Amino acid sequence: MKKTKVITTDEILLTLCQSVTKVLTGAGNSNVAYSPMVQKIQKTCLRPDLGCFVLFDGGFSGLVIINFTAQAAMEIYKKYLMSMGMPEEELAQFHTSDEVGNVMGELMNQIVGDFTNTVRYDLHTSINQSQPKMMAINKQVQILVNTQLDQPQARRVTFSTPEHNIFYLELAMDKTEFIQLHEFDKTEQEHPDDILANAQQYTPENTVSADVDVDDDFLKNLGL
Repeated sequence: MKKTKVITTDEILLTLCQSVTKVLTGAGNSNVAYSPMVQKIQKTCLRPDLGCFVLFDGGFSGLVIINFTAQAAMEIYKKYLMSMGMPEEELAQFHTSDEVGNVMGELMNQIVGDFTNTVRYDLHTSINQSQPKMMAINKQVQILVNTQLDQPQARRVTFSTPEHNIFYLELAMDKTEFIQLHEFDKTEQEHPDDILANAQQYTPENTVSADVDVDDDFLKNLGL
């Protein structure tokens, strides 16, 4: 008898961790790694120095928090902008700068966006995310999900950067299991780069040539 495939909360957390490393790698922060050990925690909190949270709901509800130390935030921020050609001397020097908060909030939005897309394609369910809220804080602030969870579970994963700076990912969500009832083919996600590459195959020359052929045929049918 075929064994039923079950996706648990911890496997959903792993998907989220992979979204973090994927987005940060694409933002010039290669070799960001997460611990193979995950902590079970009782509550989720924003912690110093720079914290960000996103609520999501839909197929399941929950909360994602990423807490950056000042050193980790500045390293990720600088490498991201420098990878896009920004000179280092023009970058902000302190994690409390609005620019740092805006950039880290943008990255958080990309991370959760990648996560929700993966959930949609792999689990065939849909979740919606709120706008990320990034803030510089100097003391711990408890964050609760604005949705009643039947059996809340909270997890924390430690991440490290190439310069050995630390940040933490916290996830709170329903205790959830996705049970696969039958085999199905996963639809490949369309990437913007692939769409642009396909569009470039249709050159203006090809378009003009096709128009000329159509015009010639039309004229021949008229006896001209």
